Amino acid sequence: MSPADRGADRPADPDAIRADIEATREQLALTVDELAARLDVPSRARERVLRTRDTAVETYRESPPAVLGAAAALVALVVGIVVWRKKR
Repeated sequence: MSPADRGADRPADPDAIRADIEATREQLALTVDELAARLDVPSRARERVLRTRDTAVETYRESPPAVLGAAAALVALVVGIVVWRKKR
């Protein structure tokens, strides 16, 4: 492939070339920002915690007895495990 063939679909006008370069830079910036967000593990973990908390609050608002029952069952399970381990 010759250099002339590679640039066949590129604009020859300097203003069009500048616009093409600017569009490419913007696309690259978006890609870099997305990669940075994906690699920011502490931020993603914090977001996950907040989302989980919001889900729990929403569930409690919709059905408080069910949430209280589940919490009581969890506490009973933990107490049971602690008592069982101390007896061993």
